[in-house]
Amino acid sequence: MTVDYHYYEPATGHQLPHDPFNAIIAPRPIGWISSQDSSGTLNLAPYSFFNAFNYTPPIIGFSSVCDKDSLNNIAETGEFCWNLATTELAAAMNESSASLPADESEFTHANLTARASKKVQVPHVAQCRVVMECRKTQILQLTDAEGSACNTWMVFGEVVAVHIDKQLLQDGIYQTTRARPLLRGGGSGDYFTINDDNKFVMPRPG
Repeated sequence: MTVDYHYYEPATGHQLPHDPFNAIIAPRPIGWISSQDSSGTLNLAPYSFFNAFNYTPPIIGFSSVCDKDSLNNIAETGEFCWNLATTELAAAMNESSASLPADESEFTHANLTARASKKVQVPHVAQCRVVMECRKTQILQLTDAEGSACNTWMVFGEVVAVHIDKQLLQDGIYQTTRARPLLRGGGSGDYFTINDDNKFVMPRPG
């Protein structure tokens, strides 16, 4: 079968109504990150470039495009929490992305409760069904293929504590779809979730 490809080189533009990059690398889990500065000022922000990167020790990370509060807070204190964004918290998650004055809390703006964590000083979102408490391992500024610095930083953290709503466990096994995780799409406001209808099992080759 012959495929008629739309070909483009990012450096010269995609020639489409909307950049397809985010839509192709999708859907993506959301990095809903709580952090605080050394004076205790809280911040909560969603990041669409987020994922897990290592099993032992468990390491997760997110990408901060531009110099943002989350990046500065984590660089300063070395701690953050990842809060699982789920469909019932979609509106609150979206509200937490608003540009607010420095003295206004995203927790208050999105009508969320800050709960004390066990291993880190940073509070997490009490309404979330899964939370991972993290300590910073690395902050890396990205570079392009020529070695020039990008205005983007990768923030990595070791997971030192995990909170899971027991209703998401069945016979001790975490049920991914039961939490109805919110996933980021490619458009300006595109989101997805998953359910058991989307599931199929494919054992690895022996």
